[in-house]
Amino acid sequence: MLPGRRLCAHLMLQPGVADRLFGDDILADQGLLSRLNITAPDSAAGTRMWREEQPETDRSIKQYGARLLAVLERPLPLRPGTTNELAPRKIVLGSAATRHWRKFADYVEANVAPGGKLEEIRGLANKLAEHSARLAAVLALVDDIDTGTIDAEHIEAGIALAEHYAAEALRLFGGARIPADLALARRLLDWLLKAWPEAVISLPEIYRLGPNAVRDKATAEKLVKILVDHGWLEHLPNGAVIAGQRRREAWRVVGGAR
Repeated sequence: MLPGRRLCAHLMLQPGVADRLFGDDILADQGLLSRLNITAPDSAAGTRMWREEQPETDRSIKQYGARLLAVLERPLPLRPGTTNELAPRKIVLGSAATRHWRKFADYVEANVAPGGKLEEIRGLANKLAEHSARLAAVLALVDDIDTGTIDAEHIEAGIALAEHYAAEALRLFGGARIPADLALARRLLDWLLKAWPEAVISLPEIYRLGPNAVRDKATAEKLVKILVDHGWLEHLPNGAVIAGQRRREAWRVVGGAR
């Protein structure tokens, strides 16, 4: 226990590492995941075309930087007689903000029940109301570092952020529990449907030309079996000609190129 200390961390993880973290039942039971606000936006690769910088962009960035610098340069509220123990003042919810917050807290509580929208992330959901208030306080202090009250506008913004993180947790925690072979089979299927130009496929084409994670025959065979079991590939007993080569083992891609 470290009284009077605060910790906030911003971590960036590669998808494979994040999947292991989010899919760890021990960490979930321990309560670590319920203390994380997680987001994983889609990659912008392929859409980042050159655009001239707009004058308001530079102005806004400078204003933002100046505001944060002013906050960071404020003397820390230390407990008397200490050099490194914080004694921050209390910030309270205004009356309108309190009404909004209570309504949100009741909504969350109703949806962590069995069958509720938030049941799958109950650990995080149990702290969503707290998260929303903390986020609102941060936004309020950025606007006015001397404020002692959170108003309705800031609590609404904090609730919106908390709901975003809850939606991301529902998406990411569930996806992290997908077995690795099934996730890789999904990648192979995406490649077959979107990038492979023919209606039939064989193993050599998969491990030579397919996704980078599939580069050997054994892995390709395993993934093909999964896709066959799920109805995405149909075995062709007489083989097929693929890219000008006769293949004794071949499969038709259900829904693939024609």
